[in-house]
This record gives sequence, C-alpha cells and structure tokens, in this order.
Amino acid sequence: MLKGFLFLLLFLLAGDVVVYLFALPLPAPVLGMAMLLAWLGWRRADVPLDLEEASSGILKYLSLLFVPAGVGVILHLQRLAHEWPAIVGAVVGGTLLSVALSALFLNRFVHRREVQ
Repeated sequence: MLKGFLFLLLFLLAGDVVVYLFALPLPAPVLGMAMLLAWLGWRRADVPLDLEEASSGILKYLSLLFVPAGVGVILHLQRLAHEWPAIVGAVVGGTLLSVALSALFLNRFVHRREVQ
C-alpha cells in the first residue's frame, strides 16, 4: 500500500512541476491525476494492486474532504446570493458536459471491447 501512495505522490509531484514550469491555470493535483489516468490508459493493463489499495483507502475518507468546502460555502453566503445565476449555470453546464462526455467515452470503450 505504501508503494501505491508513493505512486500517487509521484504523479502529484509531476502535476506540480508541470503547472509550475508552464504557469498553467490548473490545480496541480487535478493535472497530476489526469496524467495518472493517461498513463493507466496508455498501459492498457490492470491497475497495479498497490495503487488500487492506496486509492481505495483514500476513498473511504473522501467525505471528510468536503467539510472545508462546506465551511467555505457558509462563509460566503452573501456572495453566493449575488452570483447565484453564474454558479447555477456553471454547475448545470458542467454536469451536462460531464454526463455527455462520460456517455461518449463509455460508448467508445464498450464498442472497443466488443471488437476485441
């Protein structure tokens, strides 16, 4: 499991380095996990057991990561009252885009497995 955590940290560090070097307007952890996803897709093999165990361990406590976000929302209720149309538009638009892209990828991968 330690090997899996080190693997996750390696991709987090890679995301930090890329964001820092190229001054990208992206969160480094998101870029690091996107790099990990790309690497796993490029490998075309099962997820390493150590990485699967480490990520499953983290997912058990995922709900705790929403506590700071909830506190931040409560602290900015007045701002939310003024900017709610933009926020609702971004949430609805992002959700629709995510569902549409997920459906396209799922359709593509299902057809790929049928061909093999």
